[in-house]
Amino acid sequence: SQGDREPLYRECLSRCERQNCSGAALRHFRARQPLYMGLTGWTCRDECKYECMWLTVRRYQQGGHRVPQFHGKWPFSRFLFFQEPASAFASFLNGLASLVMLLRYRAAVPPCAPTYPTCVAFAWVSLNAWFWSTVFHTRDTALTEKLDYFCASAVVLHSVYLCWVRTLGLQRPALISIFRAFLLLFLAAHISYLSLVRFDYGYNLVANAAAGTLTVAWWLRWCLCQGRRLPHVWKCAAAVLLLQALALLELLDFPPLLWVLDAHALWHIGTIPLNVLFYRWVTPGTPPRVKQGSGAPRAA
Repeated sequence: SQGDREPLYRECLSRCERQNCSGAALRHFRARQPLYMGLTGWTCRDECKYECMWLTVRRYQQGGHRVPQFHGKWPFSRFLFFQEPASAFASFLNGLASLVMLLRYRAAVPPCAPTYPTCVAFAWVSLNAWFWSTVFHTRDTALTEKLDYFCASAVVLHSVYLCWVRTLGLQRPALISIFRAFLLLFLAAHISYLSLVRFDYGYNLVANAAAGTLTVAWWLRWCLCQGRRLPHVWKCAAAVLLLQALALLELLDFPPLLWVLDAHALWHIGTIPLNVLFYRWVTPGTPPRVKQGSGAPRAA
């Protein structure tokens, strides 16, 4: 990115590492570093990168220039050990909302319901994804980034599977079994390619966007067909439409407001109530047939 290619940034980083990250200076750094920073993997080099990033940002602002990105990211103001505090907190709240609605779903829907296992499995896949999203936005490393991306892809593909189970699977169990195997193979191939061949951000975005668009289109078609028979189906349609609208926030690209709130954080904040909206459709207050099967079209 432009910021980390700046001579000012590179010179600052080299000088900081030379002065602070070896010998007695490194021991002094470790002695005065807060315990929570060390436990979350913040190193002397990381601190140098953080300080030099803000030095470069200030110089850009003083010159009236647009703030640059560093290592593919906008500069964020760290809070304690949270690297992107707004996105981390929003991810945590999404996970909490998913957990609460899962508990309500399990309390309201009998395990013998046709799509109960699929809906519960989807909720756990979502919870896992929100956990790793929280971890990634707390501490961005190569490992946490991959886990966040891979778990998000699992949610997207499971949302495709859940949609097919709800709309086709009860009548065509053999077809849905084949489709499940195909999705599992695709997920394995997707993760293998990104892990072993190339971590291609563009490919990952296109693959997830295509699967998500397919799911939204299929849900909306089903909602239109079932609208008269299932009066509460508007909640499903509203959830998928709002989800698609919120995903457009990812197209916005601006420096974080107050160095905390960027488009990605706004997207995560917006998805919190969608968990409630969708699960209210499949739990108390809905017709028995609907109440016995469905799931939330949520993507990471």
